Amino acid sequence: MGTSRRTFLKAGGLAALALAAGGALYRASHTSTPHRFALDGEARAALQAIAPAILAGALPRDAGRDAALAAAIDGVHQAILGLPPAVQKEVQDLFGLLALAPARRLLTGISGVWEGARTDEVSAFLQDWRLHRLGLLRSAYHALHDLVLGAWYADPGSWAATGYPGPMKELA
Repeated sequence: MGTSRRTFLKAGGLAALALAAGGALYRASHTSTPHRFALDGEARAALQAIAPAILAGALPRDAGRDAALAAAIDGVHQAILGLPPAVQKEVQDLFGLLALAPARRLLTGISGVWEGARTDEVSAFLQDWRLHRLGLLRSAYHALHDLVLGAWYADPGSWAATGYPGPMKELA
């Protein structure tokens, strides 16, 4: 005996309501101020998994890697705080989706927590988003990409690796 159409629709409606309630609960519990971005534990964990995939080859391979990654993540946070409040809210929503386990699994294919995500898994989902047919996911990829690379190359400590001597000194 198969499932009836009515049962299927009811189950789908209940699942949609459960996801909406979970998203609302997450937003209510993780928003400290209504218009200010908060890089909470889940968002920071997502960024710690995403940044090395975006910065592959640019991060140092020695003992300074962790410090460089932490500086890049702090730079992303500062860059987001410099955005208009409406954009900060959109970025907060993006990180909220990445933090919510069912949405993370559905959108990225990463089933576990961010701390356990391998760089090749993260690179694969970023590549999928970069080329996705939905413009929303392409926009999310570009937001993550531009924030991470912008924060990385805004730090004078990363200039030497690219051969950039820094801004020209004023002639005195």
